[in-house]
Formats: sequence, C-alpha cells, structure tokens
Amino acid sequence: MLKPKYFLYARKSTEDDDHQIMSIEAQLFELREYARRENVEILQEFTESKSAKKPGRELFAEMITKIEASDGVGILAWHPDRLARNSVDGGKVIYLVDTGKIVSLRFPTFWFEPTPQGKFMLQVAFGQSKYYSDNLVENINRGIRQKLRRGEWLTLAPFGYVNNPKTRTIEPHPTKSKIVTRAFEEFAKGTHTLKSLSEFLAELGIETRHRTPLAKASVHRMLTNRAYLGFVAHKGEYFDGRFEPILSLATFEAVQEILKQKAKPRKSKQRHNFPFTGLLTCAECGSAITAQFAHGNGGTYRYYRCTRKKGNCAQKYLREDLLVSQLKARLQSVALCDEWTGKMLKQVEAWEKEQVHSSQTFVQNLETEQSEVSAKLDKLVSTYIDGDVPKESYLVKKEELMMRKLALTNQKEDFGRTGKNWIEPLRSWILDIQKAKKLSLCDNFEDIKAFVQKVGTNHQLLNKSASFSFSEPWDYVALRKAQSHQAEPQSGEATPSEKIGSTIWWRWPELNRRPEDLAIEIYTGISRFKRERLLQ
Repeated sequence: MLKPKYFLYARKSTEDDDHQIMSIEAQLFELREYARRENVEILQEFTESKSAKKPGRELFAEMITKIEASDGVGILAWHPDRLARNSVDGGKVIYLVDTGKIVSLRFPTFWFEPTPQGKFMLQVAFGQSKYYSDNLVENINRGIRQKLRRGEWLTLAPFGYVNNPKTRTIEPHPTKSKIVTRAFEEFAKGTHTLKSLSEFLAELGIETRHRTPLAKASVHRMLTNRAYLGFVAHKGEYFDGRFEPILSLATFEAVQEILKQKAKPRKSKQRHNFPFTGLLTCAECGSAITAQFAHGNGGTYRYYRCTRKKGNCAQKYLREDLLVSQLKARLQSVALCDEWTGKMLKQVEAWEKEQVHSSQTFVQNLETEQSEVSAKLDKLVSTYIDGDVPKESYLVKKEELMMRKLALTNQKEDFGRTGKNWIEPLRSWILDIQKAKKLSLCDNFEDIKAFVQKVGTNHQLLNKSASFSFSEPWDYVALRKAQSHQAEPQSGEATPSEKIGSTIWWRWPELNRRPEDLAIEIYTGISRFKRERLLQ
C-alpha cells in the first residue's frame, strides 16, 4: 500500500504581524523535523494567520477543497486546535475522515488513528479547543464587564487623555485636553467646517504622522466622542466613567447641533456682503427681501427690495442707510438712559449680595430626580437582561437616561456656583438695554441685525418702511417709554434725566416707583403672577 502524501497546515491566531511572530516559524520547523523523522512526504504547505474560532479561513478552505478533490491524503499539523476551534470546521474534518478523503492525521503532540476510538478522541480534542476558546472569551468579557462597572477605560486613551496604569483608567493630558476644549469651543461658534477645524488643529500641532491636517472623518469622530463627557463606550453602549470629563454638556450639545445643521449644507454663493438680508420679509406679498448694488447720486449704494418670488409686487427699493436709520429709531424706543440702567444694575448687585433664599428644596428636587433616573437605569438594565426589551430600544432609552443624569449633575453644579437663577438673566437683560442704546448710536450693521432679531418678531418691509414687533419683555419697555411721552414737562420744570436721541426721559408714570422695582416689572412683563414667580 502506498504511503499517503500530506498537507502541512500551520496557523497562528492573530493577523497582526507583530504578535505571535515566532509561532508559524516554530510550527514549520517542528513539523518538517517530524516529517523527516517519520519519513512523511509533504505534498503542500499551508500557513495562515487567522483565528479559528469562526469558520471562514481562506487557506483552510482551499486545503479542504483540494482534499475533497483527491483520492485520499493526510494532514500534518502541530495539534488538532490548529485545524479547528469551532464545531463547523471540526465537523468538516471528521466527516472527511469518515468518507475516506482524509486517510491520516499526524500531530507531534497528539496520537490519532482513523478508528471509532480515534475519531471519538479527535472530537474530544476539537471540543476541548472550542471549550478553551469559549471560556477564554467569557473570561475576557467578564473582565470587561467588571471594568465597566468600575468606570475604567478599556483601550488606548482617546486624544486629549492619557492612560494611567496605576489607576487603570485615563486622565486629561495637561496640554492636549486644552486643545480638545479649544477645538469644541471654536466649532461651537458655527464659523468652522470640518476641514477648516482640521487646519486650525494643524496650526496647534495636531497632524497626521505624515505632517498633514487630520481627515474630516477623524475630526468628526473627535467632535462626537462622548468620552469627553466622562462616558465609556463599549459595543454601542455608554457607561459612566470614573475619569474627569474634559467638556461641559452645554458645549458638547452645541457642537452636535451644529454638526446636525451642517450634515446637509445648503449650496449657496454669497458674493457680496449685504448685512440685512435674511432679516425682513415683504409685507405685501410675503416674499423674502434681497439686496443689490446700484449707482446713483455720484456713488454706489446698497439697496434692499422684494424678491417677487410669489408673484407681482409693487414694493420699491429701500436704500441701506435709510433702512439703518429706521432700525436705529426702533432700537431707541427700548433704550434707557444710563442713569436708569445704572440704578437697576446697582440694585441687582444688592440683591446678589443679600441673597439668603434657601436653596435646599431646589437641590433636594435635583437629587431626588437623580435618584429616580438612576433607579430607572437599573430597572432598564434588569429588564434588558431578562430579555423583555429589544436591544435597539434599550440602547436608545439608556443613552437618553444617561444624558439626563449628566444634565442634572451639571445643573446641580451650576446652581452651586450661581445660586438662584433669576439674577443673571435680569442682569443680562439690563445690559442688553444698554446695548440697545449703544447700537442706536453706532454703525455696526451685523450687531444691529442680530439685536433686532433677538428683541423683535415679524420683521417686515412695506412702502420703504421697516417694522417689527417687540417680544417680551421688550414690548413692555416700548410701551412704558411711549406712555412717558404723554407727560410733557411744565414751563420751567426741571428735567433730571438725560436726552436719548429725540426722546426726553424726565418722567415715568407712578414716579414714586423705585427704578429697581420697575426693572423687575419690565423684565417679567405686565403680569404680577410672573413677577411673584420670579421672586419665589
């Protein structure tokens, strides 16, 4: 009987050339020596760098195909686990032994004969290999779950952090974490694209290894990385980390909103700077207002007109300087003199110093909601483990609860820093009153447009006249200023307040009212109910 020829098969478990680099070489040396000692003829050698936990090895499949086309060959390998660590490939080998396609299996460390007992032992060897792989995976997963419960980082630290082997987690890098914060703050302004931000980072020394700016995909991954909020991601699921976050929730969400807006950018070409486009609509036909240059009176001017996209429209052009004058006049109707805003700000400072309102109820409510959110998270995880919730719904709900938990934590920290939250909005509003006065006297068109959009609604252009309605509480300021015009000074009566434009501030209705009380009344609107809620 002719001796069978053999296919030599050697395998290592990783495709990384830097890992188990000696495994293949050592197997080939030992198997060739074994073949020489046993006088085994090797027909062809197959070497492969791929895990055998799952079916799908290309060279193993090629070897099986050649075995099926042969009249009977043998396989020479170091151990049965080199051939298979899964039931599909192991069963395939045993089936080929049963059908006589594999007439011999030789292993330097394992004895085998094609007998019922030999095939049974081969099945046991394959089963042990599969058990080893499954048990190894389970042990690794158990370790990962424990790390997640402890809030430890699992892999290499993301940019901005550095691995700390002592604490087994990550911590902010002294300089790179500040670069991450700066990148998010820059993008949150809305003036950057992914490409321009990569160039901005390149100026700070953050480049690829080829000294080129980062790819847009890399910048996008950085801007959406929730690790900067203190979360650990694993298989699409987020967990609380016990490392220090780099970013605030407000900054991160602002960046996500801009990314969402820029996901499908409009293709527009803005060849000229027309500062008031996008502010007004035509009061006659409802179309947008556009702008263009025109020559006249010895110069070139910018004009604003109806686009007439909704049909015929009789509205005419309005020169930009006239439009600016009209907008400034409207701003003057809500601008207060420095004397009044000074008194209001002084009273705000007094309230801030004298603030003794108890914050225990507010903090307790936050802590109660935090406990409820934590309880919901625990219940959700338990329900998912029991198989009562689909994984897709579970992940969405879990992320929602974790973001709410983080928002409550930030809200509690902010409250601890700022206390009662009505002081700052009131101070900001009073400063806006001062800004209204300054803008009515300057020519910063972009700021004028932004402020008009902030304080007004229903901006329209009709018969060369721009108009808009003031929103709360600006509508009340305009109303009280208009009422003050009804009381004209008597002959020889003093006017203690200063003149703003053409408006004389010398008297308010109910002169016995303190300016600080009036500030609160204006800020909260006419309704006393709103005022009482503000001072609770």
